[in-house]
Amino acid sequence: MPDDAQTPEPDVKTPELVEGADDRPSTSSGTEGSSGPWRRIRRAFTRPGKGQLIAALMLFLVAFGGVLQVRSNRTDDTYANARQDDLVQILDGLNSESRRLQGEIEDLQKTRDNLRSGANRQQVARSETRLRIGDLGILAGTEKAEGPGVRITVTDPHQKLTPELMLEGIEELRDAGAEAIEIDNSYRVVATTYFAGTAGNVTVDGQPIGSPVVIEAIGDSDSLASGADFRGGFADQVTGSTQGQVEIVRKSTIDIDSLHTQKKNQYARPASSPSAKR
Repeated sequence: MPDDAQTPEPDVKTPELVEGADDRPSTSSGTEGSSGPWRRIRRAFTRPGKGQLIAALMLFLVAFGGVLQVRSNRTDDTYANARQDDLVQILDGLNSESRRLQGEIEDLQKTRDNLRSGANRQQVARSETRLRIGDLGILAGTEKAEGPGVRITVTDPHQKLTPELMLEGIEELRDAGAEAIEIDNSYRVVATTYFAGTAGNVTVDGQPIGSPVVIEAIGDSDSLASGADFRGGFADQVTGSTQGQVEIVRKSTIDIDSLHTQKKNQYARPASSPSAKR
């Protein structure tokens, strides 16, 4: 009996080791099973089917339409905050410009018909040439001009009027259809006119202008007045940022007598001239 009590027990594997050995094949099969969905996703991207292409095209069209709608909304917001009076002025200016352009079209059509008739062809051609020369002279500032328009008086008591603001005012008048512009009865505004200087000391073509500044423009008086006096425009900025005053008066007749002295071109020549072809 004492000998049997001292006999060592044989080693027995624990259940944990046996279960751990059995878990390895199951883990491998789980990884193998999980790779199936990834393969399907990869296949969907590399080899899309017909239904997927149609869905992608529909999404593209929807996105494209959304972008156009956003841009349209941004464009519509341009005048969203404008006052009703400003919108009426802008509309009146556009209508006046449309009528002026329609009148020019009718005049050109009449001239074309007269040139085609043959009876007074040479006389019509000569008169039309003289008319065009006069128009070009007014645009170039080498001819005097008269007609309806506006007189704008700008008072700058705080010496804050800048060259940039003066240029903006001239550009607004040009956009509104001004055919001839003069400053202080002395300076003819043409394509080469420039503004320089500093706030309160503005110069035009190198010559100083004082206060008040008088701007006269020939054209449709309603269009010109609307072009200079709208929210955020020239008059609004002068009365706001510079704390000045602007007076706009419609006139049935404006006389512009100042002339622009043309300088001879150093490089440019008419394309049809013999000297340009040498």
